[in-house]
Amino acid sequence: MKENKEKKRNLFNKISLNLFNFIFANIIIGLVIAIPMVFYGPFKNIKELVVTSAMTTLNHQYLATLFLNQTEIQSIMASNTIDDSKNSNLNEIRVNNSVTDDNQGDKGIEVKEIKGNSFNGQLLIVNDAKRIQLGLTDNLGRFGMKLDDIVKKENAVAGINAGGFQDENGQGNGGVPTGLVVKDGKIVFDDKLEEKVSLIGFNKDGIMVIGKYSRSDITRLNIKDAVSFSPFLVINGEGVIKSGNGGWGIAPRTAIGQRKDGTVLMLVIDGRQIGSLGATLKDVQNIMLENGAYNAANLDGGSSTTMVVDGKIINNPSSKDGVRFIPTSFIIK
Repeated sequence: MKENKEKKRNLFNKISLNLFNFIFANIIIGLVIAIPMVFYGPFKNIKELVVTSAMTTLNHQYLATLFLNQTEIQSIMASNTIDDSKNSNLNEIRVNNSVTDDNQGDKGIEVKEIKGNSFNGQLLIVNDAKRIQLGLTDNLGRFGMKLDDIVKKENAVAGINAGGFQDENGQGNGGVPTGLVVKDGKIVFDDKLEEKVSLIGFNKDGIMVIGKYSRSDITRLNIKDAVSFSPFLVINGEGVIKSGNGGWGIAPRTAIGQRKDGTVLMLVIDGRQIGSLGATLKDVQNIMLENGAYNAANLDGGSSTTMVVDGKIINNPSSKDGVRFIPTSFIIK
């Protein structure tokens, strides 16, 4: 009896080993075939996607530098740049607080599922732009907070992560923003690195403001809440990415936009996981345009990408540690 069990165990181990060897061999064969096809084959879009994805990471640039020289890499990156130098025209937006939508229910918001070839996401639609506020960590400049905790402390209905923050080697605590942070018309954080900074926010009339502005512009334009990030994706009804994928590769994304009637669009795209690899900036631009955005901008993405509705995280953040600590968020009161 014991001998039979031993034979069965040995047979199982042999089959398992052979199966592993078969799978491993197929992986190696696949890589041997795929890598030359990606970098030296006729598939320009795939090569651009791989290179731009690799070169915009901290730890995986070798995926491009192992197979291409610096001249080739720089050429690919240059062909995927974005010209977002224009500012949004505030006179084109008419915020209408009385707009109603049967799909928005008691909370006055609608969550729309977004699907693409390589990604899944959620689009939050808010008709009353004046409900959008900036949510901050309690210790701005020191420690960040998780988005769901910010939404809870602000008694908000929903929210998304917003601006960037210092994150050396992916180990930042989410407390120190980059650029400017404006809350209730006042600059509450300023890294003072540039005279003009890329601002994404809303003025006192609920009109979305995107563009490069000086500190004096904040008062002049009555900017109420804003963060610093880029690039801008849709300016005055026109997508800014004319060719290529936007130059940032494929990743989780967060973005915010506004229609001409003032309706606000908040978008998150999951990435770096089975079933949703992520989106390019061109993908995000197209989603915003398809949903009527007149102005739209990219927010901090990657492992920071998070959306909270009714106290629950409704997307799948890619951080291995769960929800990341962040300094700023756009929330719905």
